[in-house]
Amino acid sequence: MAVPETSLTAADLARIDGQLADTDRLLEQNYPGDDGSRQPVHTVYVPADRFTPSLAADWGTQALATTAAHRGLARLGSLLGQDAELAEAVASRVETKLGSEPIEDLRLDFEDGFGDRGDDAEDAAAVAAAATVAAAVSAGSAPPFIGIRFKCFEAATRARGLRTLDLFVSGLAAAGELPEGLILTLPKVTTVAQVQAMDFAVSRLEEIHSLPAGRLRFEVQVETPQLILGPEGTSPVARLPHAVPGRISGLHYGTYDYSASLQISAEYQSMEHPVADFAKEVMQLAVAGTGIRLSDGSTNIIPVGDNVENAWQLHGRLVRRSLERGFYQGWDLHPAQLPSRFAATYAFYRQGLPAAAARLRNYVEQTEGGVMDEPATARALAAFVLRGVQCGAVGADEVLALAGVAIPKLTGLAHPRLAQTTSK
Repeated sequence: MAVPETSLTAADLARIDGQLADTDRLLEQNYPGDDGSRQPVHTVYVPADRFTPSLAADWGTQALATTAAHRGLARLGSLLGQDAELAEAVASRVETKLGSEPIEDLRLDFEDGFGDRGDDAEDAAAVAAAATVAAAVSAGSAPPFIGIRFKCFEAATRARGLRTLDLFVSGLAAAGELPEGLILTLPKVTTVAQVQAMDFAVSRLEEIHSLPAGRLRFEVQVETPQLILGPEGTSPVARLPHAVPGRISGLHYGTYDYSASLQISAEYQSMEHPVADFAKEVMQLAVAGTGIRLSDGSTNIIPVGDNVENAWQLHGRLVRRSLERGFYQGWDLHPAQLPSRFAATYAFYRQGLPAAAARLRNYVEQTEGGVMDEPATARALAAFVLRGVQCGAVGADEVLALAGVAIPKLTGLAHPRLAQTTSK
């Protein structure tokens, strides 16, 4: 067959390539997509001086005791609207989770949860936190993700926040290799400049301690309206990924600081208030394709006393709501919130698995089904199933039986760019 002739010349194509060179670089550097690594389903915050190597196990024990006092995990599932079969399947997995890994991500809090106790007390707590975290990681009792939240970079607390950050990171570096799941959290961000200052601070710490460039990534807490809509009418949060490319690991929504900043009365401050939904939708748009993860906030309605079952129902509903809206992580503040966190999360993935797996099988095997999925949707289906496996909601054997794919292939379907890079 003769090669058809085209009208555009090689020079025309070269000119177009030149015109789009900056676009190509932008997409390559600033929009790498998700890296396929595990994202924790929650972050637990505790005052920094209350952390002990046994804290995670202690929380799991307390969580199981609370469910036992309220007729068990299957009963919790029914409270969350699960049918008997689903509730039993979820209950067994949640029980295992609470006994083996009750906290996935832990933040030792030097901000609101610690307060202003004076420099001597915070210095001592920061040094102790580094030593205790290093010991817990070495002993294998630390959660897979762990770190600190220090005070914000506003003028009144900037020096204190930086000092705590320095003492903690320097203490960990002195103790040996940094924890693989180390996470640092910068709260109450209002401007891009504060994030750039944080980038400088961690870059200097990397240099001082001979760490690889980019080793110290950090989360940004979205707790102020100024970060959603700036004084020029633009959205500063959308500039963050591009102001410090590759440095930010996540954006975390701060339910109560953000709501209070907009004069929402305390009774109506919630993860599902319209102002919260608007802020989180902007956050989603701002980081789409950048590889930066998202976390929803918390509810301060705690399952204690006579309010346990009502609080579980509220928390479970809010967790499910976040998951359905693409926020796969949230905050937990109390051991009794762990059962409803995992029960709601596991039900979400188990309920969605059969349909997602069937569509994946049809896509992989190129068979006709009731839905004709495009590659982008196949990626989303694979990412959904992979998240379910990573958090313990579903097993790799279930995925293989239902979708016909093993985990390596599932990962490649969810993150094809990662698969291409790995194969080179």
